[in-house]
Amino acid sequence: MQHQKIIDYIVSWLQDYAEKAGIKGYVIGISGGVDSGVVSTLCAKTGLDILLLELPIRQKEDQSSRAKKHMQFLEERYSNVRSTSIDLTKTFNTLEETFQDGIEQGNENLAYANMRSRLRMLTLYYYAQINHLLVCGTGNKVEDFGIGFYTKYGDGGVDISPIADLYKTEIFSLAKYLDLLPEIAGAIPTDGLWDAERTDEMQIGATYPELEKIQKEWGIIPEEAYTGRDAEVYAIFKRMNKAAQHKINPIPVCDIPENWRQ
Repeated sequence: MQHQKIIDYIVSWLQDYAEKAGIKGYVIGISGGVDSGVVSTLCAKTGLDILLLELPIRQKEDQSSRAKKHMQFLEERYSNVRSTSIDLTKTFNTLEETFQDGIEQGNENLAYANMRSRLRMLTLYYYAQINHLLVCGTGNKVEDFGIGFYTKYGDGGVDISPIADLYKTEIFSLAKYLDLLPEIAGAIPTDGLWDAERTDEMQIGATYPELEKIQKEWGIIPEEAYTGRDAEVYAIFKRMNKAAQHKINPIPVCDIPENWRQ
């Protein structure tokens, strides 16, 4: 992997986009994970105005601690970076209480998890607008275009997506090359949307390297060629990919025949 070429290319791409859009820089949500760690570092290298936001909602202490350490890490190295933490727990609790009567029992857990992500998106866009910034996404290739492992209009609600063509293993490799804090570079992937600890692997049922193998072979290797564990992961990928088409594809538009307009 040509780390420096990829880094230089993404940094230049971010700079060019900001210039063409006429904005000052980017706002990034910092979770304490490797994806937001790499994206925020690449953004910092642009020299543009960079705002890092940690947005805890009943967050695990280790996640919050990693996020704060990473923000401090970047602020000490880049004068264009500033950061703040905004605890959204009280706001989320109010929404949870408000919506409780309208939720059918048994469906509330996933709805509440997604609501956390959407509340963070709302906050990122508020701070982006008042600071003349764009929201920079942190999704990777498997999440965004493989299994759709993100919240629609939550962490999927962004203006620009610099690492969406990189696999998770490549992002871990970049994190080490960028010399990020060890706890960031080696953080176990988790979306941080649940009260109980749920890693990505626990939720998906497969590791990112396993999913990457299937995604790289998707449409090339026939399903019947897979056996054993590969067949199990293929089934997971196929199921999640099918369910995520409403995220992966553009919003459907009902096209009206032109002759009807006359």
